Amino acid sequence: MTSGTASVADSLRRALDRMTPNERRAAHRLLADYPLAGLDTTARFGEAAGVSAPTVLRMVAKLGFPSYGAFQDALKAELAARAAPPLTKGLAGAAAGDDLLAAFTAAAAANLAETMANLPRAEFAAAAHLLADPRRPLHLLGGRFTDPLAEYMAAHLRVLRPQVRRMTGQPEAWRDRLLDVGRRDVLLIFDIRRYSRDLLALAERAAERGASIVLMTDQWLSPISKVAKHVLPAHVVVPSVWDSSAALMAVAEALVAAVVAERGEAARDRLAALERLRGEA
Repeated sequence: MTSGTASVADSLRRALDRMTPNERRAAHRLLADYPLAGLDTTARFGEAAGVSAPTVLRMVAKLGFPSYGAFQDALKAELAARAAPPLTKGLAGAAAGDDLLAAFTAAAAANLAETMANLPRAEFAAAAHLLADPRRPLHLLGGRFTDPLAEYMAAHLRVLRPQVRRMTGQPEAWRDRLLDVGRRDVLLIFDIRRYSRDLLALAERAAERGASIVLMTDQWLSPISKVAKHVLPAHVVVPSVWDSSAALMAVAEALVAAVVAERGEAARDRLAALERLRGEA
């Protein structure tokens, strides 16, 4: 069974190497339509994944759940957490008496540890490879509280490679930008609970046009995960009415470091050119 703040998706990714090929098919089906696929009956879940109902049950058992019902209860709890409004979060921790700074620090540190422990290395490497490719136009944007992370990454990435663009302004303006988005384009999107319908609509339309979506999200997975090529989840819960972006920022900075490493001499040449421009200013 999942432990601490780990989601079912976290446990699923950790268990993939221990699964049979058919169990992995069921696991990938769940991740492709998370968490709704797991709320169906075992027969329908298995049919959608192309495996038998007993295979679904064996996959669930490898996650540590004593029954399919307990597995579904965990998914239902995650659905409720996804939709939790700010007023239901963190009030007990903020209420008096305790050392809030210590509690917040401990929660943020735990988020970082859980995120890095559960982040799929192959997924991270593949996302970094996409972001490093100078032939692929890169567009970055985020939600109400995560858009500054997109701006932060864009500021670094445009130094390291060409064709880095920010999508800003109203959603109507995003749709205008889609006119020039095609199979070579990459969208890096930040989206955590409560998830943005506008970002979902944009991601779906960009995917329809052949663009590759890299999603940075929370442990419950934004609905954008259904159309994303790569999904990088981070843990966000702290004793506050708002979620923390600390672990998301760490993953963002790790991606920038990975792009520097992959670009190698080309990145150093651009950095040197920028320093020369600054010296001339």
